[in-house]
Formats: sequence, structure tokens, C-alpha cells
Amino acid sequence: MRGTLLERTVAEYFAGVGLVRLGLEAAGWRVVFANDISPQKFEMYQGFFPDAAKYYVVRDIFEVDPAAVPRTTLATCSFPCIDLSLAGNMRGLREGAHSSAFWGFVRIIQSQGDDAPPILLLENVNGWLYSNRGEDFRLTILSLNELGYACDVFTLDARRFVPQSRPRVFVVATRLLWAERGYRQLLERPKSLLSARLRETLLANKDLRWFALPLPEPPPLLREGLNRLIEPLPEDDPRWWSEYETQRHLAMMSERHRRYVEHLARGEREVYRTFYRRRRSEGQRAEVRADDIAGCLRTAVGGSGKQFLVRAGRGRIRMRAMTAREYARLQGVPDEYPILAPENQALTAFGDAVCAPVIEWIARNALAPLLDAVKPSLPLALFDDDGG
Repeated sequence: MRGTLLERTVAEYFAGVGLVRLGLEAAGWRVVFANDISPQKFEMYQGFFPDAAKYYVVRDIFEVDPAAVPRTTLATCSFPCIDLSLAGNMRGLREGAHSSAFWGFVRIIQSQGDDAPPILLLENVNGWLYSNRGEDFRLTILSLNELGYACDVFTLDARRFVPQSRPRVFVVATRLLWAERGYRQLLERPKSLLSARLRETLLANKDLRWFALPLPEPPPLLREGLNRLIEPLPEDDPRWWSEYETQRHLAMMSERHRRYVEHLARGEREVYRTFYRRRRSEGQRAEVRADDIAGCLRTAVGGSGKQFLVRAGRGRIRMRAMTAREYARLQGVPDEYPILAPENQALTAFGDAVCAPVIEWIARNALAPLLDAVKPSLPLALFDDDGG
């Protein structure tokens, strides 16, 4: 396809509430097809993208007609993480009732043949690299190789863009170029893009077909920012927990965590920290982060729970669940995005989504150079049969 001018058009699979679209649109891409199984997520998507009904198909991906999907340059695939997540059931790609939806995506790409998008972008949790002792990730890449795609892979934490610790694995796959080597370049990337586990995975899968994009160093990890995103709820707002519930959760903390919260309460200003309820060998614990960063947003669907807030300072301690707007802000969503859905529905939708600024960074620093690489001037590195 050298010399071909490719339009920045997208087919968005597992589209959810449109956060992949948010990131891509900021970099000049245009979604012309979207699919998700959830009518509730579609309603939220349509609230911000009013034209969604023209191209958003609410249907099980295994029931999507490939012939009805328009030809695009890019297809995105944020397939369900439940069966890959360390917080989920780890049943994997083959046996998992949710993550096996990946094969519905493969079916569509395979059916499209030569009309399939020349670029794919896949995303999932770090558990993708661990599931079934790494075999699920290998199976993913092997399946894409068999469809004619070479693959680049990197890890990226949303904390480089928003005050939320959210590491994820991204795969960029392409049919555009078959040229120089790239395997060594993948192994030589900085730790910010190559976790120790990903390096082990690459070393164990040298025989697969890889390529390496010339990715820059991403922004440094944020050290603060959570407190600036918190909604200032009135003191009489019913979402604040009762004193009884607050004391009950303080009693669920280890001595170290409880002393930390009590120390904050003695401060002259009020600060927010996040915490989870976790099941430990000694029973249920409330565990508090000691920084101005949120933990990874989650949903109750995968076996993990909501994230909570503790506000401490000026002699007081108060607690509540995080709001849907706070979840949205931690995913890089502007306040102009309306949240009209019930609170739990919105929390699930945003907790299950992709951080929009991360996608924008990938669009500008991975997808755009890949399109430019159709021109012979860019030194894009690809894997060849001798292992690079």
C-alpha cells in the first residue's frame, strides 16, 4: 500500500460509552461504525454523540454481519477483560464467557478479507499477559499473524495522563508494511513502555511476527491530581455515609492504614484519598492509598468492587463512594459529557472503559507515524524470519 492515501476512518468494536472515540477524534480520526452488546452503554454514548444511531449497532459481536461494516483504515478492539483480569475469574480466551468475544472480532476481520482494516488497535488489562500462563496472549498475536498482520505491543499507564493508576497492554497490528526487522527494538524500549512481564512474554514468543514503531517516551507518571477532580458535595448530601458506616470502615483498616487516616484528620486542610474493600486472610480490609492518585477504576462485574473516598482534615473523617462524574474525569472525559444514566450503570460504564487521553497519545505517536510509514522515508522496523 505504499503511496496510498489512507483516510482516518474507524470501526469501533466493544465501543462502550465512546472513550476510544474521544481519544481518536482528538487526533483527527472519524468513527463510521461502532458496535457493543449493551443498550445502556449505547444510550450514554448517544448522549454525547447524537449521530450515533446512524452507525452504532447494538448487537452481540458474533451476530454482526461483516458485510454491513464499512471499509475503514482502523478497527479498535477493547474486548472484555473479565476472563483475563487478575481481579476477575481468569478463565481465558477460550473458556471465558466474556473475553472469548475476541473471536467475534476475529471472525469479522477474517470475513472482510482484503477489505479488512490495514491497522488494528487492541487493548486489555495486564492479566492478558498472564492468563493461562501466557498462552492467551500468544494465541491473540498468532491469530492476528494468521490474518496477515504484524504486531507491535507496549504497556502504558493512564497515570501518565490522569491521576488514576491504570496500566494496560496495547497491540497495534498492521498489514501496511513488510520490511526491516523490529524484534530487537521491542526489547530495547524503555520501562515506561515495556513492563518486565511484557519483556518475558516477547522473549517467549520470538517466533511470532512483530514490528516496532518508533514510539517516543510517554509523559512521566503523575504524582498528584485526584483532589482537583473531586466533586465538592454538600455536607448534607445523602451520598455521604453515616457516622456508623465511617467508623465501621475505620475498624476494617489495619493499624497502619487507620493511623494514616487519623493523621490526615489532624491536618489543617481537608484532603481526599481513595480506598477499596479487599478480602484478605484475616478478613475484609479497607485499604487506603497514601497518595493523591486514584486506584484503578473497576466494575462490580469482574469480581472487584467500587472505589471509595475518605475525606480527612480539620478534625473530621467522612467517607462515601466515588461519583460517576469523578469516574468520568479520571478517564479523561470532559464535564460536557452528560451523565443521565443511573449511578451504578454509569460507574460500570466508565469503570469498564479506556482512558481517552491514552488513546489520543497512541493515535498521535503510534497510528499517525504508521500512516506516514506508507511513505518510504520513515525507518519503521519489522520482524523477519531470522528473529530480528
